[in-house]
Amino acid sequence: MNKLCVFDFDSTLMDGETIDEIAAQVGKKEEIGKITDLAMAGEMDFFDSLTMRASKLQGVKYEDVVKICESLPLMPGAVETVKALKEKGYKVIIFSGGFREATSYHGKILGVDGDFSNRFQHKDGILTGKVGGDMMFGYSKGDMIQRIQQLLNVSIENTIACGDGANDASMFPYAAKKVAFCGKPVLREQANITIDEKDLRGLIEYI
Repeated sequence: MNKLCVFDFDSTLMDGETIDEIAAQVGKKEEIGKITDLAMAGEMDFFDSLTMRASKLQGVKYEDVVKICESLPLMPGAVETVKALKEKGYKVIIFSGGFREATSYHGKILGVDGDFSNRFQHKDGILTGKVGGDMMFGYSKGDMIQRIQQLLNVSIENTIACGDGANDASMFPYAAKKVAFCGKPVLREQANITIDEKDLRGLIEYI
């Protein structure tokens, strides 16, 4: 019997928002942070918010972005929770509307089975302000979870989806356990498990 747990990355496996952390380092924290807040609350289209935020980072050195992404803090309990899921036979995958520069690096530390996210376009070591990847739209996570379930032959009954923001809601119809982790109101109202303490080990009792 195959089992699957999909995690959001920003503010779920990682304590913060990747693009906001980058913005803070390059002096654009306030203007980018406002757009992030609107997107996570479901008050702005995710694709529009993602492309708008990425455009504001045009001209930033790519190597600086990589350093910031690799220094991001993991959420308390993230390592232990992934380990517990793996011990119970779950495939653990990251879906992130954020960036592979962060998810792939931290995914290796966490020991997950895969990550799907976006990438900053860069030329000659400088961000162009454009972005592309697997998780560009508000519905991308819901679309991808169905494809992963088909590939791994996992049922909805044996699927957990865990996130915090509006763009995680598209996964919930395909997961028996719908987890809002310190979630925004728009996600909490669609969840059947809510964890309000900033420690992912709260999920272990449900697996």
